[in-house]
Amino acid sequence: MLENDRIWITGAEGQLGHTLYKTLEDAARDILTTDKDVDVTDLDGIMQYADINRPDVIINCAAMTDVRTCEDEPIQAYKVNALGARNLSIASRKIGAKIIQISTDDVFGGMSQKTYTEFDTPEPVTVYGKSKLAGEGFVRELNPRHLVIRSSWIYGQSGSNFVFWVLEMARKGESFLVPNDQVGSPTSAVELAKFIVRLLSTREYGVFHAACEGVCSRFYFAKEILRLAGMENVPIDAAVSKKTSQFFPYPSYTVLENMMMYMTEVYQMPRWEEAIREFMETLRRDTVRKEGVYEKE
Repeated sequence: MLENDRIWITGAEGQLGHTLYKTLEDAARDILTTDKDVDVTDLDGIMQYADINRPDVIINCAAMTDVRTCEDEPIQAYKVNALGARNLSIASRKIGAKIIQISTDDVFGGMSQKTYTEFDTPEPVTVYGKSKLAGEGFVRELNPRHLVIRSSWIYGQSGSNFVFWVLEMARKGESFLVPNDQVGSPTSAVELAKFIVRLLSTREYGVFHAACEGVCSRFYFAKEILRLAGMENVPIDAAVSKKTSQFFPYPSYTVLENMMMYMTEVYQMPRWEEAIREFMETLRRDTVRKEGVYEKE
């Protein structure tokens, strides 16, 4: 089924967009990729690109994800995260394409200590979460052939993420603070991309949660990253979120339960411990390979 599909990935230079491209490339799909060269907030430009290229599926990875920047620039956050999703929904419906909208656990406020399923009512508390929920609303209203995929604490090999931040701080050799009262499910962009590719070969529609299995605090996640990097001797201190809000202005408890995934039996996400172990091993291999190339040169 997928062999004949043309897939358009927006935000293709981000960590998930880049990973999706590499995953689909390996399967020799017909892939279109855009990033800042096609502005998702420009409806005319989006319509023109869609009309010319006629994709069968649009995967919207374009987003304004920096939570602090979203709080400082709410209009721009809504333009990218909500208006952008609206524009792509309009274009996809006009050409008869399916749209896949990437969303976030931040659509939930994180005030309760329970897992959130696809059937719980979102109550975002940040501009980022509110703008992403608005984007979800446009997608669901404007194109019945939609998939909304919410994930959490995504990390990949490109862009900025928590894993790279921890490693960067650790290389300084100084103690740093990490919140121990923010709880979630770290999710590898590689594993999330695998799930999305699996969905592309099904007739599933609607809202899906897609987070790696298991739960941990940001502090415990940081400790595991350092252990896998062989840097467990670097001191880090657990702190409450108020002391780390400069770096981590996120809800406290946004654990996603992949209930739709369980019910449809279309996929099984791995444990977060397994995913981060594979990710760190890939980073190590890539570092060794690059150093080997430099030595030969």
